[in-house]
Amino acid sequence: MKQSLILITIVLLCATFVTSCKKDTTIDLAGITLSKTSTTLKPQVSETLTVTFFPADASNQEVVWTSSNTAVATVDNTGKITAVAVGSAKISVTYSQNKALVANCDVTVSWATLNNVAGNVSGTWEKNATVNISGHITVPAGQSLTIEEGVQVIFDDNGVGASHTRIEFMVGGKLYCNGTTTNPILFSVAPSKRIATNTFGGLWGGIVATKDCSEMLFNNVIMEYTGGDVVADSPSAVAGIYTAGGDITPHITTNNSLGKYVITNCTFRNGRSDAIYFIGGLGIITNNTFIAIGQTGGEAINIKAGGKVDAAYNLIFSPNTNGLKLSSSGQDDAAGRGQALIKAFNNTIINSGWRRNGIKGGSAYIEKGALVSVFNNLMVNCKFMAMTPSFDKPSPTGGADNNSIINYNFYASGSQQSTLAQDNPLTLTSYMGYVSNQAAYWHDGRNNTPKVDLNSPVSASAGDSSKDPKVVNFGFNTVDLASYTYDSSWNFRVQAASPVLTGAYSSFTGSYAPYWGTTGLTVNSVEYKTPAPSARFGVFGTN
Repeated sequence: MKQSLILITIVLLCATFVTSCKKDTTIDLAGITLSKTSTTLKPQVSETLTVTFFPADASNQEVVWTSSNTAVATVDNTGKITAVAVGSAKISVTYSQNKALVANCDVTVSWATLNNVAGNVSGTWEKNATVNISGHITVPAGQSLTIEEGVQVIFDDNGVGASHTRIEFMVGGKLYCNGTTTNPILFSVAPSKRIATNTFGGLWGGIVATKDCSEMLFNNVIMEYTGGDVVADSPSAVAGIYTAGGDITPHITTNNSLGKYVITNCTFRNGRSDAIYFIGGLGIITNNTFIAIGQTGGEAINIKAGGKVDAAYNLIFSPNTNGLKLSSSGQDDAAGRGQALIKAFNNTIINSGWRRNGIKGGSAYIEKGALVSVFNNLMVNCKFMAMTPSFDKPSPTGGADNNSIINYNFYASGSQQSTLAQDNPLTLTSYMGYVSNQAAYWHDGRNNTPKVDLNSPVSASAGDSSKDPKVVNFGFNTVDLASYTYDSSWNFRVQAASPVLTGAYSSFTGSYAPYWGTTGLTVNSVEYKTPAPSARFGVFGTN
């Protein structure tokens, strides 16, 4: 018994010794790091960060995630970052038991930037990217370029090479520019160059489609500061489209009679040459705004042979020469460039023709074999009524097709007088230009009876109140005739008592029906149709 007690005592003593000698199993956290210390994300894109613990087997690995700016980027309790809006934020992960143990990741939220872009381009320029163009660019034949909403395409106004040739954007393949009302695409120059003295600076060379270009779409696009001089090494001169030393580039040029071109909801401004120059193509040009087009010449919409085009619901302010120039110049049926066919209706043309020397221009100019329907347009303070030179001599070198319709257009004259010496005394006011006996007005040559605009309302005097279009906000009797400065507060919708709401043509069949109103033009697998004409003069009705 005594031995048993001794044995039990020894066992208990050993157990006590072992227990007292056992080590503490808690492992403290010494530090943490993140899988990235910085990252760049596009808005609405997510990325998950991972944490590394030191030591890896630390007993407590509980952390807290935070964002310094949740308006820019958020983070959840798993480390998933979600970019919210453009800006910067710091994502932090902190040990729950010791705030001194923290790791950070700097997050930049921005859209893509492409620098020094030159040469061949294709594929997609993604939403809201900034694309800095350093040299001539080309969409090659057989390829396409899609430009998504919000993209800013910035052209280096320093040009190319020692001659500083203005950068041109050539399109041999297909170009799709699809912006939105709230997020348009911009073709421009650096912000510091977007100043009044550069209005007609011609800082880049515009978009020039070649004969290989089969499709282009411009939807919700702003294009400005075009009109570069064409010189010997300009791509448009090398391609034989324009002449070195004699031409300056428009905003957009087409050059394929079979090509399909849709230009809608766009703004074209501050161009030294024409805005749209159609050297052939099937076209819809609708719901666009044109501002300050042409320095010493130039039209907002210039259609040549090979064009079959609807031009409607366009607001045109201060083109140098004409809002519309419609001509079958260059017609060559054997070569596939047929007669120019144009339906132009419900356009509003304001302050047109006053910056052009001489008597050419003023609102619409129709010539050289073009077959046109020009109706229900509103001309406000333009220098002349529609001009149709060489009547009864219809040909690609003479007058317009005698089957053309130029009628039911509204000509309103405010009381302003031109301050330019060239207008004294014959065309001091729009009214004087409207009633002047110009050789370019379409007469029958015998008794001076007009052959066009027989049903067109015309102001009976300068400032005739009965022909005041009564727009909601525009200085009909105050805006300088030669002004090309556009006030964004203007509202060209009309009041309920406006005379432009009555007397327009209202049966839209045959020659008064748009070409692309029923069967439209399919571009990039989407069918676009010309909106039907409206039984009023000009673009806008009442509010």
